[in-house]
Amino acid sequence: MAHLDPARTALLLVDMQNDFLHADGAYARGHATAPAIAALPARLKPVADAFRAAGAWIVSTHFTLVPGKGGAPFISAHLRELRPFLGAGDFAPGSFGHDLIDELQPADMKVEKVAYSAFYMSRLEWVLRRAGIGTLVVGGIVTNGGVASTVRDAYVRDIHTVVLSDGCAAFDDDVHRTAIAALKPVAEIATCDEAVAMLGAA
Repeated sequence: MAHLDPARTALLLVDMQNDFLHADGAYARGHATAPAIAALPARLKPVADAFRAAGAWIVSTHFTLVPGKGGAPFISAHLRELRPFLGAGDFAPGSFGHDLIDELQPADMKVEKVAYSAFYMSRLEWVLRRAGIGTLVVGGIVTNGGVASTVRDAYVRDIHTVVLSDGCAAFDDDVHRTAIAALKPVAEIATCDEAVAMLGAA
């Protein structure tokens, strides 16, 4: 396991938002929950606390449903089919549901995203370069969606990534395990405890 330089490392929290995780969020209202996802805040909080204490960065990504005319959100066809309960106000910029969950606040930088990858049509790469961040330690949801897509896009941008095997989750545990295994060619894989140790050994 590599040592992590806090000044050049960020914990990237992928879509750990109220609308996904909070009891009053959109996904809870639509009964789209999973135990592994619900367990993530408690798993990631010690990591976030350790990264803050070491002076590393905390960066959160925020899935966004951009409001259109009359406030109706633009929702891609595949997402509308998968999550028909989503509607106006869900994942809206500046809303409670859009924000990072309280357990993991505060983030040093927050980046809106409109697709699986947090790099797609966003300012993420720009702010990472400006901050001098060369390594991302990635946790969040879902492993086979936002996490995997973001990690692969980081790889082609020559950004080193460490994926937290127990700090990510999917709606199905087998899908999660398969996604983690598939990321081994493009990322380092570590547990939450291992990542904290890597930071402390820097």
